[in-house]
Amino acid sequence: MSEDGQVPGPDRADDAVPAEAADTVPEEAQQGVDAVPGAGADPDERGASPDASGDFYTYAERTHDAEGPGSDPEPLTLSMPALSARPRPEQGRRSTEIDREDVRRLEARLIGGPRTLKRREAAAEAGVSLLSARKLWRAMGFPNLDDDDVFFTQQDREALSTVIDLVRQEQLTEEAAISIMRSIGQMTDRMVVWQIEALVEEMVVQRGISDAEARKALVAEIPDLIEPLEKTLVYAWRRQLNAAVQRLALRAEAGLASHGGGSDDAPLPLARAVGFADLVSYTSLSRQMNEKTLAQMVQRFEHKCAEIISVGGGRLVKTIGDEVLFNAETPEAGAEISLALAKAFTEDELLPSARVSLVWGRVLSRLGDIYGPTVNLASRLTSLAEPGTVLTDASTAAALRSNDRFVLIPHPPRTVRGFGEIHPVTLARGTGQGLVLD
Repeated sequence: MSEDGQVPGPDRADDAVPAEAADTVPEEAQQGVDAVPGAGADPDERGASPDASGDFYTYAERTHDAEGPGSDPEPLTLSMPALSARPRPEQGRRSTEIDREDVRRLEARLIGGPRTLKRREAAAEAGVSLLSARKLWRAMGFPNLDDDDVFFTQQDREALSTVIDLVRQEQLTEEAAISIMRSIGQMTDRMVVWQIEALVEEMVVQRGISDAEARKALVAEIPDLIEPLEKTLVYAWRRQLNAAVQRLALRAEAGLASHGGGSDDAPLPLARAVGFADLVSYTSLSRQMNEKTLAQMVQRFEHKCAEIISVGGGRLVKTIGDEVLFNAETPEAGAEISLALAKAFTEDELLPSARVSLVWGRVLSRLGDIYGPTVNLASRLTSLAEPGTVLTDASTAAALRSNDRFVLIPHPPRTVRGFGEIHPVTLARGTGQGLVLD
């Protein structure tokens, strides 16, 4: 049993997990997934080639064509251990031990009942080839399974059927379905780990108990949190989707207009203000802090960044240790966020100041991240900025020059790796008070 209450994965894998799939497997599951030395490819993948229509063959077609009638491929892994019934804890048991019956009841509630289906049975009931089902399961971050593992529930089968139906109805291609499932798997995995750690930390602080005792207590208290957390998740997803639709439908043209037009067939389709905020002296400070103090500093930094970026109408793309990457749809919005970030950390008594950069240009958005020269240049400018200041390039400065809310201070040319000579410009506050935080 992992620390956050998840069931461990199988003892070993039926084939090595591809790099892209391994990244999606939760850490708790990966701990029990070790490649078998010398093991060959999965029997479902031998000689299989993607079909032009999307490879969602029926289960019968795939098993007949790829393996032959009545074939029974030899399993390549050990069975995944099931949760076995254990005696009730005896008096005097260590306080950090988990009641396995609590875990069994919680699992049944979370995954929709007992595990009754093997992987071939789940694929067959969904009417899809095992190969295609495994692609979706891997995208979700499921561990590798053996043919004899009883791992799936009827709820798993229904979820698989839901995605398969989108492909059959030509609402999604197979590639798009896999990408979407990977986004769900990766985001929910990170979200669950985040929530578990937040709850554990809260219990440690508020109740004065140890980390191990908090994790044990949380297993018993999670059932009361499932419904409200699930409702909040769906609510937040719908709000975020609506915000994305509004940006797509109503504000996309504003970004192109600020960029000076631009054609739809540009190599990088989205015009965005891209910025980084990087804490000064984080590495040296972290060496002097204990675990608790370091965690508090990182959480305070991320919380402030998320709040400022949200108020400014931007999007926090990701956090990278002591650095955040964000974007906004206009250079003005990006400039306001950048100045607010620099000011907030300069005035914060508990955090070091931050170097901030901003570049307006085109980016490619994929897998929840953004890519392109604009992102790379913004990253390079961060290292050139003075603590507590915002640094931009000449092109972005030109887009902001007519706005009296901003003051632009040019600097001598600098040579930047990958870009040659650039003309950095310090962005400072002009008229107005900037972003107002509640």
